Amino acid sequence: MARLFAHARIIIGALALLFVVAAAAPAMAQQPTSVNPTAAAVNEDQLLRQLNQISGRCTLPDQKACTIEQPGGRDWRDFHQVTLPWIAAIAILGMLALLVVFYLIRGMVKIENGRSGRVIVRFNSLERFVHWVTATCFIILAISGLNITFGKTLLLPLMGPEAFTVWSQWGKYAHNYLSFPFTIGVVMISLIWIAGNVPNRIDVEWLKRGGGIVGNDHPPAERFNAGQKLIYWIVVIGGTAVAVTGYLLMFPFYGTDIAGMQLAQVIHGIVSGLFVAAMLGHIYIGTIGMEGAFEAMGEGTVDENWARQHHALWLEEEKAKGHAPSGAAPRATPAE
Repeated sequence: MARLFAHARIIIGALALLFVVAAAAPAMAQQPTSVNPTAAAVNEDQLLRQLNQISGRCTLPDQKACTIEQPGGRDWRDFHQVTLPWIAAIAILGMLALLVVFYLIRGMVKIENGRSGRVIVRFNSLERFVHWVTATCFIILAISGLNITFGKTLLLPLMGPEAFTVWSQWGKYAHNYLSFPFTIGVVMISLIWIAGNVPNRIDVEWLKRGGGIVGNDHPPAERFNAGQKLIYWIVVIGGTAVAVTGYLLMFPFYGTDIAGMQLAQVIHGIVSGLFVAAMLGHIYIGTIGMEGAFEAMGEGTVDENWARQHHALWLEEEKAKGHAPSGAAPRATPAE
């Protein structure tokens, strides 16, 4: 009996030793024969970056919502709260200051020979309709967009929380919905006037001679001079940029991730600020900066002497087509 127990202990010990060796074999097989100190692994920089991210667990389907704060978001917030307001303020206020100084020095560009009393069609009804719809949408979009950047700083202390909330809410609705007719207007403008806005050698000469704005020289120009062509391309390119980036922000995560949306907001904000500054210059020339200019879009016609002074080549081309100015010349005032 004692001998039987002795044999049993030997068998059980052998089986236990065999089990330990079998369990240790895979672990031993996974150990490298040598250690590579430069092997790819989680390093200190990765750990430090992870410490900057605040995230947790949530039950929302979109797990990106579980990340409350991360380095890219802090960079975007700094741009939105600091960098963008500085860029927009410098561009817009700088343009306004430049226009005031220019007006005080140059004044309104007058029709040198006075009004002839004869007018010629400059823009037809469709062109004026597209222009004014796009311009009206742009003004509302600009005001509501600037409210996002400067409203909390400038308007909130004056209006109070309740009024500012209502104002901002309706501004958001206007900004979103008017973006659609604005985009259609930009497309229509690009198609209607593309043929007359291709740069050429006449534009180079026009710029060399100051374009009739600097000095008293009035170089001949076609239907659109170099300055108007510049405005055209600003509208087409800038309008396309703000429309595309705006729709990416309006419909989040449809075709882009959070990093793409942050980039879209950066582009949207910068281009919009510069766009507003450029349009201030356009509005100045079309109103108080040049006599007779507003009539082109307001009434669709311009005085013959205005056309000869600013767009002589276009005037001759229109006459060659048989589109002569109409209306009687003003009667001469007898000398006293």
